[in-house]
Amino acid sequence: MKQTSLYETHRAAGATLVPFAGWEMPVSYGGTVGEVNAVRTGVGLFDVSHMGEARVFGPGALAYLQRITANDVTKLAPGQAQYSLLLNEGGGVIDDVIVYRRAEDEFLIVLNAGCKDKDWDWLQKNGETNPDVTLTDISDQTSLLAVQGPQAVGLVRALTGAPDIARFHCAGLTWGGIHLILSRTGYTGEDGFEIFCPWDNATALWDALAAGGATPCGLGARDVLRLEAAYPLYGHELDARTNALECGVGWAIKTGKGDFVGREAIVAAKAQGPKRRLVGLKMTARAIPREGCAVMAEGGEPVGHVTSGTFSPTVSAGIALARLETSATGVGTAVGVDIRGRLAPATVVALPFYRNGV
Repeated sequence: MKQTSLYETHRAAGATLVPFAGWEMPVSYGGTVGEVNAVRTGVGLFDVSHMGEARVFGPGALAYLQRITANDVTKLAPGQAQYSLLLNEGGGVIDDVIVYRRAEDEFLIVLNAGCKDKDWDWLQKNGETNPDVTLTDISDQTSLLAVQGPQAVGLVRALTGAPDIARFHCAGLTWGGIHLILSRTGYTGEDGFEIFCPWDNATALWDALAAGGATPCGLGARDVLRLEAAYPLYGHELDARTNALECGVGWAIKTGKGDFVGREAIVAAKAQGPKRRLVGLKMTARAIPREGCAVMAEGGEPVGHVTSGTFSPTVSAGIALARLETSATGVGTAVGVDIRGRLAPATVVALPFYRNGV
């Protein structure tokens, strides 16, 4: 198991540590529900240093990223960020990523922890013949903290003197002699920042944020929060076998920008119309849906399955993302979720389950 530079800090704080994507990570400190509430009402602090980071630079960097990502990188000015996808030739999702344009010919890509090695191999394979592009894996040199919640922006600005950057923007700054990169994307449905720093400086930054009132939170809370906000997770809503249009991320695919890996498959799928769609389910009885649970129409026929499910303390109900046949995806449609052999009633609802305006 790999460990982030904050491992001993987590242990000292009494965190419950579990294996995750090859890392030993905190799943909770004092309880997931309390940590979810802390993010929704105050400010939560997450160690997400297990994520991967790749630097892409050189005169061919823009053209390279246009070719290998599904979103339109030309829309990014220096200092802006973009949610995007790495697709395979069949239109399946290799990973979802955030692309940052740091300068005219310099980009930073953040990769999911569980996909980092295969992503890196894929990035290299697609860039190895291009002398105008240099790829550098900086994951082992980079720590990443997420500060999320309605009080997060005020805390980070008071501590670091952070500039006033808009959503999906980034900026560099120096704090206590440490160079930081600040971004404002988020994965919880709340406002806040992600802070990149050198690997060995994470403890000082974490301690300062915690002393300022941030509640340490684990991956358990992070998963509940992202599900309440209806954000997809690789290996659940996204995978390499399912066409991206059936994963709820079609908005991040820009077929009009020109050729890119997976474009032909996406165009063909659009012409045919997706057979399945990703929807939200809210349980109408006391029940907690889980990944893999079958979803049934009112007549009893199977129409799909749950991709992620949990109990939401914010909504006070069981909620799920599910991939269903298109005929069963209308808001208000009544369905049943097979939970250990018992059919629990649920309703298709509009997404996200929770929104605070971000």
